[in-house]
Amino acid sequence: MVRSGRGCRFVQDRAPPPSYPRPMSTQTSGRVRFDALGIATTDLTASLAFYRRLGLEFPEAAEQAPHVEAVLPGGIRLMWDAVPKEQATPGGGGPQLAFRCASPAGVDALYAELTGAGHQGTTPPWDAVWGQRYAVVADPDGNGVDLFAPLDPAPGAGG
Repeated sequence: MVRSGRGCRFVQDRAPPPSYPRPMSTQTSGRVRFDALGIATTDLTASLAFYRRLGLEFPEAAEQAPHVEAVLPGGIRLMWDAVPKEQATPGGGGPQLAFRCASPAGVDALYAELTGAGHQGTTPPWDAVWGQRYAVVADPDGNGVDLFAPLDPAPGAGG
């Protein structure tokens, strides 16, 4: 059976899957939480235009920034980072999971823990221009996993 709705086409050739009485997966509370999905792009203008067509809104001139975010219902963020073509992953880098740490020092500690356990660190911790301590570690399948925390406010900044 084929159904259409809101410009999407759904093909159903069997009974729908059973509904589950509880979530199939949860995240325990602790030192990190899933917070965002990141996309590295060599053409930020084209990428934002695509996602605008899907209903996301961005400020004027967002294409000029090195980092752009959209907050989705529920608080999860989609993030875009402009990367030079010579730094792009051949064939595309794909989205990355992003986990927020409790502090900048937490980014450093978790990066050290994961790389110490044999996981490949692809970007050592650094202070990003958008105000976060940031690092990237590859998961066992080679997918990038971002670790980040807001940078501490500067002394005397009154924040």
